[in-house]
Amino acid sequence: MKNITITNLESNQRIDKYVRKYLNEAPLSFIYRLFRKKDIKVNGHWVKENYIIQENDVVSIYVTDSQLEEFNKPKEALKKDLNYPIVYEDENILIINKPRGVLVHGDQNEKRITLANEVLNYLYFKGQYNPKDNKGFIPAPAHRLDRNTSGLIMFAKNLESLQILEQLLKDKNNLEKHYLALVVGKIDSPMEIDAPLIKNEKTGLVKVGNVKNGALSAKSIVVPYQNFKQYSLVDVNLITGRTHQIRVHLSYINHPIIGDSKYGNFTINRQFKEQYNFENQFLHAYKIIFKNVSGKLSYLSNKTFEIKLNKQYLDLIKKIS
Repeated sequence: MKNITITNLESNQRIDKYVRKYLNEAPLSFIYRLFRKKDIKVNGHWVKENYIIQENDVVSIYVTDSQLEEFNKPKEALKKDLNYPIVYEDENILIINKPRGVLVHGDQNEKRITLANEVLNYLYFKGQYNPKDNKGFIPAPAHRLDRNTSGLIMFAKNLESLQILEQLLKDKNNLEKHYLALVVGKIDSPMEIDAPLIKNEKTGLVKVGNVKNGALSAKSIVVPYQNFKQYSLVDVNLITGRTHQIRVHLSYINHPIIGDSKYGNFTINRQFKEQYNFENQFLHAYKIIFKNVSGKLSYLSNKTFEIKLNKQYLDLIKKIS
């Protein structure tokens, strides 16, 4: 068993997120099994995953010495510059233009070569992060982007900023994330897609389902951006942020994303590969709009960060125009 007394730096975060950072090499399945077995307690009492830890709380994690040695390891970092375009940076946040094909977080196949680790290297290089001194907080992304989705992603350099960004993303009213997607067929007018989504944990695929059967509420607003003869470039504003939401929603309304290998039109994808030498998913997170932001990040109120489509996307648009 390991007892940890929570400091001011570590307080005001969910206990499951704290344990995930403390046992940073442990599989998520292992960590949530600890909660199910009531092997994580606070001040001697079992707590749920969403308990908010406070300063001077004593967290007890019931693991063996060998498990602790295996799963509690300092994050490795190398002092080096960031290879990806920085769209905005200050003492609290970092907004990066992520290329397609780059993992944000590690998965079962790759844990080291990720954008999250590259950011840690960069902040270590700048003297804003030290893996030996940051048990309470590790700079982290506030949201996710699929590996094959390019565009804007926000990182927080401190816990308070991360919590503000996560709350903005949760509340939906004061932060908008916009994507550009090239889809099959014509979309001539704005529409709202309100279709709950459920994930098959075995296959990793997501589909539209029924809330009564465990599907989660999911809403997207789709607005025409540019029309072509057989295709449309659309702006998608995520009202919720479910896994694969845009891809599944657009496929659900029979306007799948060009190049989507899971939910797309495979015949058309093959045509794009043969005719235009394009076989990537055309989905780009191009704009973030901050509205009314309070607290430490209030200076971001009414700011918009926007990036252009990359050359590959622009070249394809010229070819189909």
